[in-house]
Amino acid sequence: MTVGAGIAVQDGSLVALGAKVLTQVPRNVLVTPAAGGGLKNGAFLGVRSAPAGSRSVFPVGKLRDLRFMCTFRFKMWWMTQRMGSLGRDIPFETQVLIVEGADGSRLNGDGTGEQSVVYTVFLPILEGSFRAVLQGNADDELEICLESGDPAVESFEGTHLVFVGAGSDPFEVITNSVKAVERHLMTFSHREKKKMPDMLNWFGWCTWDAFYTNVTAEGVKEGLQSFEKGGIAPKFVIIDDGWQSVSMDPTGLACIADNAANFANRLTNIKENHKFQKDGREGHREEDPAKGLAHIVNEIKGKHELKYVYVWHAITGYWGGVRPGVDGMEHYESKMQYPVSSPGVQKNEPCDALNSITTNGLGLVNPEKVFSFYNELHSYLASAGIDGVKVDVQNILETLGAGHGGRVLLARKYHQALEASIARNFPDNGIISCMSHNTDNLYSSKRSAVVRASDDFWPRDPASHTIHIASVAYNTVFLGEFMQPDWDMFHSVHPMAEYHAAARAVGGCAIYVSDKPGSHDFNLLKKLVLADGSILRAKLPGRPTRDCLFSDPARDGKSILKIWNLNEHTGVIGAFNCQGAGWCRVGKKNLVHDEQPGTVTGVIRAQDVDYLAKVADHDWNGDVIVYSHIGGEVVYLPKNVSIPVTLKSREYEVYTVVPLKRLRNGASFAPIGLIRMFNSGGAVRNLTYGEDADVMLKVRGSGTFGAYSSERPASVAVDSEAVDFSYDDATGMVTFELRLPKQELYQWTVSVNY
Repeated sequence: MTVGAGIAVQDGSLVALGAKVLTQVPRNVLVTPAAGGGLKNGAFLGVRSAPAGSRSVFPVGKLRDLRFMCTFRFKMWWMTQRMGSLGRDIPFETQVLIVEGADGSRLNGDGTGEQSVVYTVFLPILEGSFRAVLQGNADDELEICLESGDPAVESFEGTHLVFVGAGSDPFEVITNSVKAVERHLMTFSHREKKKMPDMLNWFGWCTWDAFYTNVTAEGVKEGLQSFEKGGIAPKFVIIDDGWQSVSMDPTGLACIADNAANFANRLTNIKENHKFQKDGREGHREEDPAKGLAHIVNEIKGKHELKYVYVWHAITGYWGGVRPGVDGMEHYESKMQYPVSSPGVQKNEPCDALNSITTNGLGLVNPEKVFSFYNELHSYLASAGIDGVKVDVQNILETLGAGHGGRVLLARKYHQALEASIARNFPDNGIISCMSHNTDNLYSSKRSAVVRASDDFWPRDPASHTIHIASVAYNTVFLGEFMQPDWDMFHSVHPMAEYHAAARAVGGCAIYVSDKPGSHDFNLLKKLVLADGSILRAKLPGRPTRDCLFSDPARDGKSILKIWNLNEHTGVIGAFNCQGAGWCRVGKKNLVHDEQPGTVTGVIRAQDVDYLAKVADHDWNGDVIVYSHIGGEVVYLPKNVSIPVTLKSREYEVYTVVPLKRLRNGASFAPIGLIRMFNSGGAVRNLTYGEDADVMLKVRGSGTFGAYSSERPASVAVDSEAVDFSYDDATGMVTFELRLPKQELYQWTVSVNY
């Protein structure tokens, strides 16, 4: 028997805390206990006597008749989810696998009785110059695929290829497992240790869908003016692709997809193109820095009270890299390389961008010079008033490892240089990582704190919208351990605008749109954004509720997707009907598989908010108040009781879940928050209960504030001034109005007296 602190190979099976997870485990599979850190139930899987090679595949046992959820790369850049119960259902490029098992501890002799659920997490990791991923085969075997990305790099140890953790709480298991890998690799940091950029807390606008690469300085000004006319002003702007100095090689083959960049272009100068120079002319370069990017940044910050301006660039400079030998950039020693993608990626969805870069090649900055490249680019941007960067196309590095010691070492060099430059030039840790869903990047990120969590918001692809919400939620189970997931931009005027908006309200993410000038739904935006431009951002990465982890809310025709999060004193749940579309493993693209998906039903309960007890009072008995945003209903929900939810195709609902407090006078109280906002409870910043049954709150924002009280209060005061309030005897709802505060981020002092 090979044992690893609760993880063991017994009689040919991999057993986790008594639950049999894999059977017919080959004799060459090693189990090594995870040392230190307080994690008792974790171990590393590896193989002994493995032949050398730059790519190897090892079976580690059969998976049958156990529910699992995994996230895998369906494109080179992005992950999505897959559910199943057999090893053959596990796709290529699987980067996390969670298996639901039972330990059989309370089974009777006849096989009846209760069993404890055991969640087992498999994390394929990095070992030296190699990266591991998981995949299944036709015999239901779980396989480890190990690659270096460089034909010359063939030798590996093979003992620490996959971390396995187990426990009774799936969220704690994956958190503890990632932290165990952090201690083992010492090449990345967990999200909790990272500085979050302040732009996450404000409403923003991205130029991409508004202009695509045709963005100009005038267009940016036009967009900001358009928002101000409606009374909702962005506090950060992302100037996306289109501001840089780029061109094609004379012999290049153009690749311009619909509303996309020309992937054959290369960077020819670190400074802006003529569209962002004052009185700029095509073909003429303005050398005066004051007439460069700085002129538009200073103007929009001054005129529109913007706090942050970010710009886009690829991790290699541009899609096609940096043009070798171009004047002024020779010292970066860029050389042409031609991407080679891994077989696992090639078996998933094809990509126009990758095909173009493979055809035209990429000008790769010498890894020894890449800090100089980033630092000179970022210091110029910082001198122009730029506060951060969205760094895109990150996974391209995995295709360029040949001649550089392999994909892992190349990615690590680039990320170390990138993060060093960010730290030097953007002190608020101003970076958004994008197209970066590979473990080469994730396990090399010490400082980067925000990651785009799914494929793009595709405004004209009807199949994409429900897929987008589900993919972000399930990807976040993994990605949220490394960084704060970014749900991407959306449009406030769109058939699915409310659906996307509600999801972002529970996501704990930045909230930004990509509206064209003049095309805004300000009533919708006011459900997300306060008058000062700040947002009611939830505390954690929004994840599927525990009872949704192994159901398929996109394909099974019956399951609701519920996403949970926490505020300072409340929980929030978003419920979505995501049925009808998904990524097709046969067609290898997103497809609508049901044009008229039916109504789905489910339940909402207090325990859906996994950590609700952490924000409840010490004597909380489990009872909650649930407030539905669309329905406007207030429901008293005793412990372990649920309420039904029914959603038609593409419908949603948002629920505020508040622990109920019994006061000294026998009354019960629960603050709901700003009831016109999606995440109403996010407005409650502080909550204390007095000895004489009074309640004191600190509240942000303006509008209608609601709370539950089993008895009518004697009075309500805001900043020590008594205010009128309404009380509904039937529901126990107390409501009163908060006026517009005069100060940014102001917190009202509210007292409810009995």
